[in-house]
Amino acid sequence: MAEATPQTEQPELKRAIGPKLLLFFVVGDILGTGIYALTGNVAGKIGGALWLPFLLAFVVAFLTAFSYLELVGKYPRAAGAALYTNRAFKIHFLTFMVAFAVMCSGITSASAAALAFGRTYLRQLLVTFFDVALSPESLAITGIAVIFIAALAVINFRGVSESVKVNVVLTCIELSGLVIIILIGAWAVVNGDGNPGRLTEIDVPSGSNVMLAVTSATALAFFAMVGFEDSVNMAEECRNPVKIFPRAMLWGMGIAALIYVLVAITSSLLIPSDELAKAGSSALLRVVTVGAPGFPLWVFALIGLLAVINSALINMLMASRLLYGMANEKIIPKFFGVVHPFRRTPWISIVFTTGVAVILVSTADIGKLGGTTSLLLLIVFTIVNVACLVLRREPSEHKHFRAPTWAPVLGAITCAYLAIPWTSGRPIDDYKIAGWLLLAGLVLWGINRVLHGKVEIHPEKLGK
Repeated sequence: MAEATPQTEQPELKRAIGPKLLLFFVVGDILGTGIYALTGNVAGKIGGALWLPFLLAFVVAFLTAFSYLELVGKYPRAAGAALYTNRAFKIHFLTFMVAFAVMCSGITSASAAALAFGRTYLRQLLVTFFDVALSPESLAITGIAVIFIAALAVINFRGVSESVKVNVVLTCIELSGLVIIILIGAWAVVNGDGNPGRLTEIDVPSGSNVMLAVTSATALAFFAMVGFEDSVNMAEECRNPVKIFPRAMLWGMGIAALIYVLVAITSSLLIPSDELAKAGSSALLRVVTVGAPGFPLWVFALIGLLAVINSALINMLMASRLLYGMANEKIIPKFFGVVHPFRRTPWISIVFTTGVAVILVSTADIGKLGGTTSLLLLIVFTIVNVACLVLRREPSEHKHFRAPTWAPVLGAITCAYLAIPWTSGRPIDDYKIAGWLLLAGLVLWGINRVLHGKVEIHPEKLGK
């Protein structure tokens, strides 16, 4: 058999990302809808000690990051959790469900961003510039969120080439909004404003206890820490990923966590937890209003708008491409892999993921969608942590980062703890939404199995 010529070989992705760009990518992927939309919801679960669940969520995510760093160093491919699951357990159905759960987390995250877009930041701009005050729960606002999802689908359909350099600009914009909140808090402390005593208050709902209140708030706050795992999909485009990934990911997560804790402290210093909870997704707007009355609120609203747009677009792109990859690998019905002849985009997958997002936007609130996103990813992270331990039996041909054994062990335990209903204190709606989404995946798997029989999965091709 003749050897393949260079012309017939598939070219490798360009390795254009260095350590600084990767650091910005990690920070930018974490910052976004979680902190901009869920601060009030988390306050409603914990009280004035709002900083605590964000800190604990960071610890859980940090432990899991060690597993990702070991695995991406050992297998520097753009595939992530599905690849690690497949190599560790070699159970095709489990690999598929992990990939489908990741896809669903993208849809629920984008849906939460769509509601934050309509109910919070665009609503504030309408009040400021047009003196139009709409109720957050009004049909008009829900309609705006649906239109937002449809607009993302149009952009997705036309074809979007993600650029990490553009990500740097958007990260700076997102970061500027959170820095504004932190500076407002610092100004309040200097002037003797705020109530530091609130920072240690934990409000326990009736029929609950302190531990359950903390874990319930942490389970929701975890939504703000997700995104770091997406960086492993850039492994094939990084220069020397084995060397630069550990420092970039750990520093990026640390920077994001520090910002979150400072934002949470500022929010609790200036506003009682019951007011933050009542404000819901508008909690940070409320902080700006109270802490800096002279600051133009529309500026922060515009920053928040850009933050949630960026999060939503990235997540819907990921979801549609992952669904397309599954169809292309023949593990779900192949019509999901149909590509538009002119736009060269997977339009059936785009329509499907958009339809699911529209249903979610029309039937759930931001808290439920954020909770569902964190639940799906905590399940995936539990599996990844176990896979890290299992794959240590598989030798590597090159040196790579090796996590201390306690990290994946504690990572698996803490992720499972925040996912189990009896320990996490999660509302039942999180499990209902996640269950319906995963059931849809099970149906698609079953249909394809009946039509085509057993199919081998190549996880490294799912996102391409």
